[in-house]
Amino acid sequence: MFWVALLYFSEGLPLGLFYDLFPVNLRQAGVGTADIGLLSLLGLAWTVKFLWAPLIDAWRGHRWWIAGANAGMALVLLALATNPLALGQGATWPWVLLAAFTLLSATNDIATDGYTIELLNKGQYGVANGLRIGFYRVGMLTAGGLLVVAGTMGTPGQPNWTLAYGCGAVMMLLNGLSILMAPAQPPREARPKGASAREWSAMRQQPLWLLALGLVMAGLLWPVLGPLAKAAGWASVQAVSSTWWFKGAVPVSLMFVGASLMVAAARGPQAHAMADGPVFGAWVGLLARPGMLAVLLFILLFKLGDAAMGFMVKPFWVDAGFTVAQIGLVSVNVGLGLSIAGGLAGGLYVDRVGIFKGLWVLGLAQALSNLGYALAAMYVPQMEAGSQVSIHYQAVVYAASGVESFTGGLGTGAFLAFLMSIASKERATTEYAILSSIFAFSRSVAGWAGGLGVEQMGYASFFFLTFLLSFPAYFLLPAVRRMLDKAEPR
Repeated sequence: MFWVALLYFSEGLPLGLFYDLFPVNLRQAGVGTADIGLLSLLGLAWTVKFLWAPLIDAWRGHRWWIAGANAGMALVLLALATNPLALGQGATWPWVLLAAFTLLSATNDIATDGYTIELLNKGQYGVANGLRIGFYRVGMLTAGGLLVVAGTMGTPGQPNWTLAYGCGAVMMLLNGLSILMAPAQPPREARPKGASAREWSAMRQQPLWLLALGLVMAGLLWPVLGPLAKAAGWASVQAVSSTWWFKGAVPVSLMFVGASLMVAAARGPQAHAMADGPVFGAWVGLLARPGMLAVLLFILLFKLGDAAMGFMVKPFWVDAGFTVAQIGLVSVNVGLGLSIAGGLAGGLYVDRVGIFKGLWVLGLAQALSNLGYALAAMYVPQMEAGSQVSIHYQAVVYAASGVESFTGGLGTGAFLAFLMSIASKERATTEYAILSSIFAFSRSVAGWAGGLGVEQMGYASFFFLTFLLSFPAYFLLPAVRRMLDKAEPR
């Protein structure tokens, strides 16, 4: 359990930098909310990580993958520290570095999740996920601590971003070195030689797989078209890129048509030819299960409301007049203890009542954080950054942050236990990467749309809309229950 805590601190810190430090840096530099929402598209790396998960699964050595990814992210932060203001000055190279950062973070996630699932049994999932969520949040909130460093070591109008990025790089390096001392993975039976060649040979004889994969990838990458069109000056694409059907209906339709074809292919008479393959064997194993399409839709929707709101929380604080140091203190002082308490409480509750009841009960609690922020946005006026924020307004934002930290831990505990319970140990790294990629797609697209939503609706109305988005997943709970009933106890 010590290593579970350390591993997920190491996994949470990069996400905290991505969702807390980078958006505040951009907003302080005067970048608009819609453009900050575009930053979320770089999170598509977490969506397509299943593409290289089989490589990590096959080569093993997960601790070395984790250490290498942390070292790479440290180098990115050191490069950003040399000119942190470039993020808001229209330069291209910082965005390339941020894209590399998300790719390395996704690789770190793949190796960490696969390593953890292999070491745990099903009876340990509740407590382990409580620690996992708590220390994942500690990692994220440490990014809030770096905001405090930037604010206190600089001035209200000019935070010391160089020092903040430098401290983040040092922590990444320490994380990577520490993970190398973790226990070795348990041995696993070697896969048959030539499995990859046989798998690709079988795929060429089943074009339905290629079509399905192409449609899914098109849906995953579709949101990138709008920013690309803007950068390239494609007027015809730009004209429609802001419409609801272009942003939402087209990519979702591509995803689900592709997923439906994958299900049909996985249940076809020739699917067994790829069942042992290192890449698509995991897809066959997952999609051949009865009711899996509904379960995949549930994974896409369960955290939708939380994901839609999350990327706009820090810009809201900036627009409410809080300084960089105050934003960091809100996260660290209020969120740290409550997030750990929420994760542990959620894990213990799941162990006691089961994963299914934990999902719907704790999911309801999770939705409260969105409602809390909606009420805060209605009450707290927008002011210039660094203004004297009334103690009453501070209390409201602190309360909203506290509710979000505690209830977010509750809902995430049940959700992660569910994902772990339906992933087989034999293909833990790849299957869990597939399942978590679906969630990451929801997070990336919802964050992108969040910037546009705030721009069009304002913070209060948009946060209330995200509260309502928390509930469509509940219609799919019967399929989730059937899947959990069929999962093998481990």
